[in-house]
Amino acid sequence: MHAFANPTRFLSIARPLTPWLLALGGLLSAYGFYAGLALTPPDYLQGQSVRIMYVHVPAAWLGMGGWMGIAIASLTQLVWRHPLAGVAARAIAAPGALFTAICLVSGSIWGSLTWGTWWQWDGRMTSMLVLLFLYFGYIALANSGDEKTSVSKATAIFGVIGAVNVPIINRSVVWWNSLHQGPSITMRGSTIAPEILWPLAFTTLGFTFLFGAVVLMRMRATLASAKVEARLRRLATA
Repeated sequence: MHAFANPTRFLSIARPLTPWLLALGGLLSAYGFYAGLALTPPDYLQGQSVRIMYVHVPAAWLGMGGWMGIAIASLTQLVWRHPLAGVAARAIAAPGALFTAICLVSGSIWGSLTWGTWWQWDGRMTSMLVLLFLYFGYIALANSGDEKTSVSKATAIFGVIGAVNVPIINRSVVWWNSLHQGPSITMRGSTIAPEILWPLAFTTLGFTFLFGAVVLMRMRATLASAKVEARLRRLATA
């Protein structure tokens, strides 16, 4: 873990890795969208509206996965004092909030076409909205302090505590009555037809690579800004 604590070593890996993630993410997403929109048949119950899934599901996955990334980075900062952990957590917050918002908007459109309503206060939708508010709170808390690269101890604690909401989102369709169907992919297999599952896997993996590329770019920008500020301070005191 501490092998990547050196910003110079981290940048030596992040710089060449970023364009590869962008390229792979773009190609996988493009193929997934093409297959999902042009090659797969409409659902026998939902018709053409099922194609919203190719945006909605990856966005939901990254909204939840993004917060788990924040929680892991925050815990790493609190326990091991990793110098890049706070930088990573801060970098994840904005794209995580964006994908959570995309999940909610695409889900509302899908719900209006399938259920005849834009919004219902069921467990899955409500807990996902809570996640968006958690992101907003985290971003506000991270930006409220003087620290512009890492995050404060209070922000890191908030990131860890907020992770409690992620399993609530995941299990909400099991614990409470919901308009959402139960888990489609489990350890025992998938109930999704293969011709629909594979395009979904491509878009999900593609979105994940793009998410990783954005996080690395944001981390690099933060470190570059900190380096410039340090040089300016040295010049001012020289």
